[in-house]
Amino acid sequence: MVINCFRKTLLAIGGLIASLGIHAGNYQHFKVSTYIRAQDVARMDDNKFLQDTWLTVSSQVDLDKIYLETHRDAFTVPEKTMRKVKNFFIDKGLEVGGGITYTRSEPTDFETYSYARDNERQQVQQVAEYTASLFDDFILDDFFFIDLKNDDEIAAKERSGKSWSEYRLRLMADAGRDLVVNPAKKVNPRVKVIIKYPNWYDHFHGLGFNLEEEPTYFDGIWTGTETRDPASAQHLQNYLSYNVVRYFDNIAPGKNGGGWVDAGGINMSMDRYAEQLHLTMLSKTPEIILWNYMQLAEVKINPQMMRRSWQDDGGNSFRYDEMVAPFTNDGKTITPTTMARFASVTLRQTDKLVGQLGNPIGLASYKPYHSSGEDFLQNYLGMIGLPMDMYPQWQNGRKQILLTQQAANDPQVVEHIKEQLRKGGDVIVTTGLLKAIKNQLADICELYCGDLKAIVNDFGWAGKSTREFIIPQVKYFTNDAWEVISAGRPLNGGVSGYPILLRDTYSKGMLFVLTIPDDFGNLYDYPTGVLNVIRRVMSKDAGIYFEGPAKVALFPYDNRTMVLENFNDQPVTLRVFINTKVNTLRNLLTGQQLKPVDSSSIRRMGNTRFLGNQDQQSAFDLQLAAHSYIGLGY
Repeated sequence: MVINCFRKTLLAIGGLIASLGIHAGNYQHFKVSTYIRAQDVARMDDNKFLQDTWLTVSSQVDLDKIYLETHRDAFTVPEKTMRKVKNFFIDKGLEVGGGITYTRSEPTDFETYSYARDNERQQVQQVAEYTASLFDDFILDDFFFIDLKNDDEIAAKERSGKSWSEYRLRLMADAGRDLVVNPAKKVNPRVKVIIKYPNWYDHFHGLGFNLEEEPTYFDGIWTGTETRDPASAQHLQNYLSYNVVRYFDNIAPGKNGGGWVDAGGINMSMDRYAEQLHLTMLSKTPEIILWNYMQLAEVKINPQMMRRSWQDDGGNSFRYDEMVAPFTNDGKTITPTTMARFASVTLRQTDKLVGQLGNPIGLASYKPYHSSGEDFLQNYLGMIGLPMDMYPQWQNGRKQILLTQQAANDPQVVEHIKEQLRKGGDVIVTTGLLKAIKNQLADICELYCGDLKAIVNDFGWAGKSTREFIIPQVKYFTNDAWEVISAGRPLNGGVSGYPILLRDTYSKGMLFVLTIPDDFGNLYDYPTGVLNVIRRVMSKDAGIYFEGPAKVALFPYDNRTMVLENFNDQPVTLRVFINTKVNTLRNLLTGQQLKPVDSSSIRRMGNTRFLGNQDQQSAFDLQLAAHSYIGLGY
């Protein structure tokens, strides 16, 4: 009786903790997990391998949960081995969930199952049922899509009368419900089935990831936040590690369970890996999966590859020399050997910061479901200091809305624009969207952006770029629209110029056109003077912006806090502006108080109609070391 009462008390305490949103694991504000692939789970039938890998990983990073994969590449782990490994990690005090990767052959261009074939559909269902019999929650790795165009898929697509994207969206939305979720719940009514979406969100609809329907019937979603090396195949920008979580949060509020980072990019430096972890958690996601367990066990610390010259400055946020130094754990001295230690230090450090941050806010950007155009552009804009907040639905009640070419997927987009402008708000359209809807947009402002290009390097009073690059030419009627920033080659003393930022008025609002270079990476080549104006013009909802170079990101929150992060290989000097009067700006981690700069030293700009009341601003100067961040409150 006493034992039963004690157990009931513990359960009641646990329920209270859960209801209050308190995390009772190894970290204060989030959970840290890892994932073991099916082939590696099978290897753990060997006790020595199981014990040795656990000792290596657990001595260098604290884990709260582990996901054990039952199936990958047409291989399913035997039940006896699954139960043995599951019990081993439960005995170590970890939560244990399951995982599935629906691939037939990753080495063969990530060959997936063919959902037009009955026998392969049966295999998919059987794997889901088997996994549900072992776990009360499981997660589908990246590959619940279809990349095949075999004869059966071609025939099914032709019968459907749909495009490849339309066919695959319908096929996979039905497969997720009929072959995975429903069969799993029939076997285990308690099971929670989670789908992990990868990082290439702008291309999802082409392979059947259905962001509109799947989050409504899966119990949860997960977010791939791996940005790795931007020079690798996907060319993803650092900022995506934060931005994609926010987008998925806005697609399925309350159902986005966490981020997912692998060792890709660690070849660039330890900082590149650490940044991915840090940015993921700045999104305020509740959990992160360190992909994968064997990387934590086997990717060795390598100073030639992982330490860079900027570490010599000593003031960096991610300090390589401290991370690799011996440390004490459970009374034992541990010498770090693998990347697990980098993860541990980074997440412990980030844990101290994120608890002081409110809910993320930013410039709303409308990306309708299943839309393409100017792919991943918001991540480049994030890297020039514009805080992005992407939504699959049009957002009312915002002071400003950013529209890229993706918004052309909504046939009502011009009516939405008119409504925003009539209410006195701003709309910022990119040249990609202007080109896509110029005829419809002419009802608001007669602009033209066709196939003509210009090579530019001179931005007049806003400075010069260090290289020449190509931009689309925007044409407009003189005195109907006005150039805020111009460019030429040269502009001063030259013969022609082209708008970089153009403005027009309609009803009570303002329409801006932001020129996007043909190579999005050339946004980083815009001079600081250009970037400063763009940030200022687009800061109305966030209420803060900064002056400084590109490759610095701003992360604002609704409790008057922010994080600034420098992705440059050199230190940067920034001036932070708050669009209200503030006496001090405090460092959230050190408590250091910054005083505002003398207002007489602030350069005043022209037309306050679109720049706001500059007399009500406060400005603060600060420096950030290479690959470093600072949390601030005001």
